[in-house]
Amino acid sequence: MSGALIVETLAKTRIIRFNRPEIRSPLSIFVLEELTAILDECALDPAVETIIFTGKENVFASGADLREIALVSGETAREFAVRGQNLMNKIAEIRQDTIAAINGFCFGGALDLALACDKRIASLNSVFSHPGVNLGIITGWGGTQRLPRLIGEAAALEMIFTATRIDAEEALRIGLICKVAENPLLTAIETSKEKPPGENE
Repeated sequence: MSGALIVETLAKTRIIRFNRPEIRSPLSIFVLEELTAILDECALDPAVETIIFTGKENVFASGADLREIALVSGETAREFAVRGQNLMNKIAEIRQDTIAAINGFCFGGALDLALACDKRIASLNSVFSHPGVNLGIITGWGGTQRLPRLIGEAAALEMIFTATRIDAEEALRIGLICKVAENPLLTAIETSKEKPPGENE
């Protein structure tokens, strides 16, 4: 691993931790590639039944690296978007149960990643946003499709077109997350233990 990610195994659970809170753990191209490789390995490991994504300190993760976005041209925009879409689709389609244990800041592409998971559990200090409109861009990693399916078209459009920040209580109210917990990672681990035997077989 590059240091941007920490991967831990706890019984039948694989924990993937975003590890650059000082720069809000961006989902750079390199991080996307690392995540893809980790998920490919998990998909082939019958011992892994649950995959949990979480962050560090008060940051879950943010979106694409702004320095990389600045280099995107008309010719490379599709490739840039498809790379992120492929990862989110992999998370959504993988056989394991996937949980986003959101411990704070969750913006842009990180929100797209959380939306691709089966469950989202957040700490009370978590905050959610699609801030692309403030940068003159819009998410291309599947959030425009998954967000309205989860919280409804009106609420999704407001989030996307106004870059509105949603706190954990509001996220729970509108259905963006399924639970607020003091320790979302611990709660996610306990949730994984509650699954009926053979659920992912």
